[in-house]
Amino acid sequence: MSRLQADAPADRWVPVTGSLGFRGRRHRKAAIGMLLNQANTAAGSTPRPGGGAFAWILSQAAPLLMRRAAGRVLVWVWKSDPELLVVMAQLQEATPQLRTARAMMPMEYDDTESFRNPYLGVGEKLAMPLPTDPKTPPFATYTWDTGSHFVTVTAVCSDRERFGTIIGAVDDIARTVRIVDDLKLGESPTVLRLDPA
Repeated sequence: MSRLQADAPADRWVPVTGSLGFRGRRHRKAAIGMLLNQANTAAGSTPRPGGGAFAWILSQAAPLLMRRAAGRVLVWVWKSDPELLVVMAQLQEATPQLRTARAMMPMEYDDTESFRNPYLGVGEKLAMPLPTDPKTPPFATYTWDTGSHFVTVTAVCSDRERFGTIIGAVDDIARTVRIVDDLKLGESPTVLRLDPA
C-alpha cells in the first residue's frame, strides 16, 4: 500500500499525525481552532460560544481519523505558534472525477510556478499571500501528478503579514515529501529480490 513520508524538523514543526493522547494535544487544538475560525470567517458567520469545545473534540478525533488514513495524510503545525500555520500532505488516487474537479478550478488557480521535489520530480506551486477575498486566509498548495496518484501539500496561514516569512519553511517540507510502498517479502511473485552478496 502506498503512503507518504516527509521530514519535518522537530524544532519548527509538531506532527499531528500519530500524536495520540496528550502528546501534541495543545497544538492540535490550536490548529483546528484556527482552521474553524478561518472557515467561519469565509462563510461570513461569527464564532459561537462553545467553539473551543468543538475544536477540542476535533483535536481528539483528528489523530484517529488520520491513523485510519494509513499514511495517506500527514499534518503538522508551526511549533512556536500553532494558530499561525497548518500544513497537510495528502495522497489521492488520480481518478477521472478528481482530474475533472482539478480542471474546473477557478482561473486564479492557474497562476502556478514549477516546484522541484527530488523524489516526486517537478510539480506545481501556487502561493496566494493575498487572496482576492479578504475573508480567505493566505495559503499555498504544491501538487505532483505521478500518473496514478496526486500528491498535494497545502499550507494555511492565519496572518497575511507573516505569510511571507514562513513560506520558506513550508517549501522545505514540500521538498521532502515522498511516496513509500510497503511490500512484504513474498507478497508479490513478480518482484525478484537479489541477495546483496
